[in-house]
Amino acid sequence: MADKVFNVLFLCTHNSARSLMAEAILNNPVISRGHFRAYSAGSFPSGKPNPFALDQIRGVGLSLDGLRSKNWDEFAQSDAPKMDFVFTVCDNAANEVCPVWPGQPMTAHWGLPDPAAVEGSDEQKRRAFAEVFRHLSYRINIFTGLPLDKLDRLSLQQKLKEIGKTGSEEPQA
Repeated sequence: MADKVFNVLFLCTHNSARSLMAEAILNNPVISRGHFRAYSAGSFPSGKPNPFALDQIRGVGLSLDGLRSKNWDEFAQSDAPKMDFVFTVCDNAANEVCPVWPGQPMTAHWGLPDPAAVEGSDEQKRRAFAEVFRHLSYRINIFTGLPLDKLDRLSLQQKLKEIGKTGSEEPQA
């Protein structure tokens, strides 16, 4: 299992902010360490990434290559990459009927508030995106640190659910 690359799909309704940020975080070679490949999609994609999400990703030095708003149907096709993990990062996507993913991936809900819904100044919006990005980074770091080769499926499922509940106890940046 040491050489396996796990495919991870992050879902959000519009695939314009949270799921794209999660994809960019996990695709960072420092985070993935060659063991993960991230994707993102939405049930009703907006068709374009949120500019504040792109600014946040770019601002921390992560790549924007390949990031686009896309429909989750792309990943339910027979020729799509087989997903090992599927995480919903918004409450709407968690309550929607998801496609049947080939291979029965592990799933969990890692819901976070929608930074795109924040009203106010551009600075307030940037802070909201930065806060959600920080939470996603924290959760993804916990996930990538799990001893996947040592956990049985039930234990792993429980840990994935617990990660989605983390938030208030992590250190402040």
